[in-house]
Amino acid sequence: MSVVDDIGRQAQRRLGNALRARVAGDDASERAAVIWGRVGERRFTPDDPVWRVHADAAMFPGGVGALLLQSLHPSAMAGVAGHSGYRSDPWGRLQRTSHFLATTTFGTVEDADEAIARVRSIHERVRGKDEDGVPYRASDPDLLSWVHVAEAWSFLTAHQRYASTPLDPDEADAYVEQSAVVARLLGADAVPTDVAGLHAALESYRPVLRATDAARDAARFLLLDPPLPWTQRAGYGLLASGGVAILPDWARRELRLPVHGPVRGAAGVLGLVGTKAVRWAMAGVAEERRVEGLSPSS
Repeated sequence: MSVVDDIGRQAQRRLGNALRARVAGDDASERAAVIWGRVGERRFTPDDPVWRVHADAAMFPGGVGALLLQSLHPSAMAGVAGHSGYRSDPWGRLQRTSHFLATTTFGTVEDADEAIARVRSIHERVRGKDEDGVPYRASDPDLLSWVHVAEAWSFLTAHQRYASTPLDPDEADAYVEQSAVVARLLGADAVPTDVAGLHAALESYRPVLRATDAARDAARFLLLDPPLPWTQRAGYGLLASGGVAILPDWARRELRLPVHGPVRGAAGVLGLVGTKAVRWAMAGVAEERRVEGLSPSS
């Protein structure tokens, strides 16, 4: 290995560790050791579409898109604004969400079920009223279904647009079916099991979706004032642009995001550039993403 190669690998590892710490926390290595190193039965394997989608860097813009899309449900947004601490502790919330997603996708069935039980317990305590005075509770099956539909749609759409190898139609259907497993265990009902059903489910929520003041405030926070030093905002902006680009036109209109026509295409290009950079950086810490008895994820 040449000196230049060695310097490049060191830079890759440093950036990968920095990204992982931001998304998974300072104890990311210890958490990874549990998720990937624990011996036991797993629901999914590296060959499963849900594993491939959730392990790919396209999840970064997909996650931004999912948060923006979820915010359009007034009750879901009220729950986030009132109980999640997304402004006071945004990275903590991201890290908890990231850990849950990793545990339920890549971890053992035992660890996944424990994580699901913890989240269900938390949901039972999250309740209140939205901006219209409509009561909500996080454990409501229909609200859980909406959160799942918004996530699955965003993650799959981002993967198909930004991944090195998009899923073929059968694999995409399998992703929707596999991602529904955890949603049902969380208490969601009537979750879709194929791509056609996913699009239909998203459309079925349109009558109740709108951008409340809280939703637009969250969008401004995510896109214009992220809790990052200026030196890191350019990279984040690439991923955020990619998240905005995957949103349906009606969702961008609701959130007053001026991304149309050629501008939307440019945002998608920026998202692709950012995703490729993240994929390169995370390859520097890929050796930790191995499960005994299984081949490593891509």
